Amino acid sequence: MLIKIKRSWELPDSAATDEAFFRDRRRIAKGLAAGSILAAGFGAGLTGGSRAARAADDPTADLYPVPRDEGYQVDRALSDESDVTSYNNFYEFGSHKQIAEAAQALELRPWQIRIDGLVEEEKTLDIDALIRAMPLEERVYRHRCVEAWAMTVPWTGFPFAELVKRAKPLSKAKYIRMTSLADEATMPGIRAGWYPWPYTEALTMEEATNDLAFLATGLYGKPLPKQNGAPLREVLPWKYGFKSIKSIVRFTFTEERPVGFWEEIQKSEYGFWANVNPDVAHPRWSQASERLLSTGESVPTRLFNGYGEQVAHLYKGLETEFGDRLYR
Repeated sequence: MLIKIKRSWELPDSAATDEAFFRDRRRIAKGLAAGSILAAGFGAGLTGGSRAARAADDPTADLYPVPRDEGYQVDRALSDESDVTSYNNFYEFGSHKQIAEAAQALELRPWQIRIDGLVEEEKTLDIDALIRAMPLEERVYRHRCVEAWAMTVPWTGFPFAELVKRAKPLSKAKYIRMTSLADEATMPGIRAGWYPWPYTEALTMEEATNDLAFLATGLYGKPLPKQNGAPLREVLPWKYGFKSIKSIVRFTFTEERPVGFWEEIQKSEYGFWANVNPDVAHPRWSQASERLLSTGESVPTRLFNGYGEQVAHLYKGLETEFGDRLYR
């Protein structure tokens, strides 16, 4: 007899609001408060029809939707898809949030993923072959931006640990540096020469192989939209959103700790760890609360974004590592 033991972050199915019910509730709310929502700057973004049409152009679109892993539940309603796909940070296309239309210039095929550094054999993978070879699943995660807004998203993808397994890193590899696409022809933000392009981020090997670390290829049961980091992005629900690098083209395994994009720009504001912590303020604002993207509600911020039981052990004894506060 198989007895399933729930993981500590699991909730009963009733704890996560059904998406259809949530959309009905949101449709009524939007009808009553459309003016205030637009004033908040969320924007209309792409229409549902145009998003669906563009998703259908993805060579892997036939794989979606995939079964949801009910082990990854949250005690918040899903954010509205129209908000998640129209309120985006993607500095390669501009420093404002309404970059969804500009991001449609991103060319997704051909797309290759380079795996190099301290691995048994360096290799270049075709994105479609990689996606089809991976065990895709859907997970619902909370997402917390360092700018103090938050959302709840049903991501499709695969565990980061699966890519690490296939990369076959050498024993001396301690970190993984990820690199985003930097194409000046299609990404106008790249022309801002004061930024250290390309966008890079890094994790320890232990972080990358944690059960929660995820590489996303889709959301809301469809391939990942361009503005959300297609065709492959990282999702780390216990860290601030800037660590979840978009449109990845390279994974480099290294022994030395890399410096990420925002850390290089301003280490005092964007450190290596970037773990969500309500008690460590950003130098320019408090992190004690967060604004939920679709409702505007302000709620208390949770340590590690509520995932502490699964990840806190990764940082034991490292509070002053690299001369930085652990959670910044």
